[in-house]
Amino acid sequence: MYEGPVADLITELGRLPGVGPKSAQRLAFHLLAVDSADAERLAASIRAIKERVRFCSRCFNVSELEQCRVCRDPRRDTSLLCVVEEPRDVLAIERTGEFRGRYHVLGGAISPIDGVGPDDLHIKQLAVRVGEEDIAEIVLATNPNIEGEATASYLSRLLKVMSTEAQPLRVSRIASGLPVGGDLEYADEVTLGRAFAGRRAV
Repeated sequence: MYEGPVADLITELGRLPGVGPKSAQRLAFHLLAVDSADAERLAASIRAIKERVRFCSRCFNVSELEQCRVCRDPRRDTSLLCVVEEPRDVLAIERTGEFRGRYHVLGGAISPIDGVGPDDLHIKQLAVRVGEEDIAEIVLATNPNIEGEATASYLSRLLKVMSTEAQPLRVSRIASGLPVGGDLEYADEVTLGRAFAGRRAV
């Protein structure tokens, strides 16, 4: 039906997660109608995120520097480490104000059906951090779905083996206040805050 730049834009927008064909068309025609300056700002933002944003060398959160703002913050509790699936989960947890430790972003969850195994995630780097940093508790805050629970179970077994008398390591899981099958990023601050406050040892 459409051709040229309009068709190309609809196709590219349709590749974004959660954007179907109709939404892609609406977005494309919205961009066609806005001022050139607005469209340029959007294009500049996309270029900037590709050119300047990287992943933190310690925790794999998004950052413009070698390390993210959380890892650089000396006020954070270095004995607490929260393990999440994606960088957007860090933002969701930070909004609650319940957690003052640091993070480790796995880059996904174990999902054999999708061909994602432990070696495809930042699990080896997590093990290195446990060996090198003075961590007393690791909070597993993966999503409350099949993949998230499988990942939490795998990490729990792995981390318990690393606990020693000289350096005991408590492994906990956020409480089940979140809806099963949901994502942390969509949880409201109160629900997610209670899930953190009510975390349990695993």
